[in-house]
Amino acid sequence: DVQTNYTTDFFEGTEKLLEVWFSRRDGKDENCDLRKIARANWESLLKLVKCEIISFKKSDQLDSYVLSESSMFVSKRCFILKTCGSTTLLNAVKPLLFLVQELTGFDEVLDIFYSRKNFMRPELQDKPHTSFEDEVEVLDELFDDGAAYCMGRINHDCWYLYTLNTPVGYRGVQVADQTLEVIMQDLDQGVMSIFTQEGSASARDATQKSGIDRLYPTATLDEFLFSPCGYSVNGILKGAYYFTIHITPEPHCSYVSFETNAPQDNYHDLVTTLLKMFLPGKFVMTLFANKLSVAAKGMKENCNTEFRNYNRKELQVCRFNSYDLTYALFAKAPS
Repeated sequence: DVQTNYTTDFFEGTEKLLEVWFSRRDGKDENCDLRKIARANWESLLKLVKCEIISFKKSDQLDSYVLSESSMFVSKRCFILKTCGSTTLLNAVKPLLFLVQELTGFDEVLDIFYSRKNFMRPELQDKPHTSFEDEVEVLDELFDDGAAYCMGRINHDCWYLYTLNTPVGYRGVQVADQTLEVIMQDLDQGVMSIFTQEGSASARDATQKSGIDRLYPTATLDEFLFSPCGYSVNGILKGAYYFTIHITPEPHCSYVSFETNAPQDNYHDLVTTLLKMFLPGKFVMTLFANKLSVAAKGMKENCNTEFRNYNRKELQVCRFNSYDLTYALFAKAPS
């Protein structure tokens, strides 16, 4: 039985997710690029977060890093860091701003998004991640116009967000931008057994057995199978687009996250494929889209979407100055 070789230790699969967009006050950013920051600088930054780089791949528009705890993506103007476990992601924000100022030519934060689902075991987190209030305090010290939100029920499944409360008319991110996240829990243990050293011969084997390689057939994949279990994959798509999946398979804390910034006017078929692939007991879906995004046009359909065998428990829609956000919680329908 594969399951007998799972680690019995608890692991917090729930990630902290940071996305920061940079610009120049004078608008002359042709020669500015976050990818000018050297790997050694990123390694020093990630030490503060308590994780390290496992693997690196790049395209002409995107640098992709698989980390010991999740992923990092760097494009010309946008930095994305996603870390699980008891990592201290927010320790990286101040040093990140310094690195960007010193090495890239950018001198302004255009927008920032920090988000996470509620932790399964919040008492195991290190400061400042012991509570969302503590996280907000750290961010408020760095940003004058921050705004903190909680979607869902604060005493149950919920999702926290910190972003900038920019004034109306502020130019914001001037390219089409969207992010879909699907956060799945209580997963099918037959499927989860694929993402163990016992269940798969290699990371590529797990990718193929699960069908992950068929999600985006043209993607360049960088996958890793942890010992004794656990799995991460970064997929580089055309343009500065990516997808990433992280899997904690242990029965007592099973967790799968999917994220992509690839534009689609409707994500129903993609999410349906993910649900068939992983068979979660419950999942949270969040979709961010700015006004230039094709996803914004389909926001209403994405809000009202139904998934076979799942009941929608909660739905919230937020309109920020430059982004619309949909949050929904689904649970498996009683059979």
